[in-house]
Amino acid sequence: MTDQSQQFASDNYSGVCPEAWQAMAEANVGHQRAYGEDEWTARAADHFRQLFETDCEVFFAFNGTAANSLALASLCQSYHSVICSETAHVETDECGAPEFFSNGSKLLTASSHDGKLTPESIRAVALKRQDIHYPKPRVVTLTQASEVGTVYRPEEIRAISETCREQGLHLHMDGARFSNACAFLGCSPAELTWKAGVDVLCFGGTKNGMAVGEAILFFDRALAEDFDYRCKQAGQLASKMRFLSAPWVGLLQDGAWLRYADHANRCAQLLADLVKDIPGVRLMFPVEANGVFLQLSELAIERLRAAGWRFYTFIGAGGARFMCSWDTEEQRVRELAQAIRVAMA
Repeated sequence: MTDQSQQFASDNYSGVCPEAWQAMAEANVGHQRAYGEDEWTARAADHFRQLFETDCEVFFAFNGTAANSLALASLCQSYHSVICSETAHVETDECGAPEFFSNGSKLLTASSHDGKLTPESIRAVALKRQDIHYPKPRVVTLTQASEVGTVYRPEEIRAISETCREQGLHLHMDGARFSNACAFLGCSPAELTWKAGVDVLCFGGTKNGMAVGEAILFFDRALAEDFDYRCKQAGQLASKMRFLSAPWVGLLQDGAWLRYADHANRCAQLLADLVKDIPGVRLMFPVEANGVFLQLSELAIERLRAAGWRFYTFIGAGGARFMCSWDTEEQRVRELAQAIRVAMA
């Protein structure tokens, strides 16, 4: 029998939350118009506009790779470039999709501190070369929360957006864990996006309780021109779109998106608190979202895996990432902490 114990390798391991599941069941009654012309897609888009306090353009995609890549492609020509952190998901984990969908826009990596870009690092890349032989910088993309679990504050985003305006750059946000950032800061979605200067947000649902689906929000509606055609060409126009959009209604209508993100964040903080006194264990980055990055011994990592624990170790020798989810059980967190204690003994 397959082991179905809760694991910490990824928040993608989790199942579907009740609110999203119920909404999909309700959308499964009767017939609805196809290709996004249904009432569920309209309701979901209206929920986003209400949540973000603005009349944004809303689109739905199957996954984050498509959402980010198509959004960036809409902001670029093939001779442009995108400035991102050297640890950004679009740089390390999208298999060249941003370059593919933009017909060749180059990703330019900038140095980051605790996974976050700064105005200085962006300016350094944007001004490095301005001759016609170099791809012209056109977009900055931020990951919120970052790949190492840190969160951009509103003032940090505003400072970056000011730099973008100075340099003629658009500002895109990869929000795979945007909900966790909102929960950590206690800020409204508007304060972390368009009010701080973000042009386009890819809002992640999969990692916060949905089965599949991401939302792309254009706060500058002019940038969304013909984006529906881009989605269709890329295979992202779902024929039964209501099953991508209905789960968003379930997540957004009563605030489940924020409650679940807050729960995952609190579980991550609990894990960090439980292991901080273990000799040899070091917290690699501040715990601000739902991820905990720990420096462990190689022997401890081997012992944990031999005991059946699953986690990622793609961040250098001895570095281990543990992700908490919308449904993570506190008792399971305590079991993991005890296992780490035993493995490090």
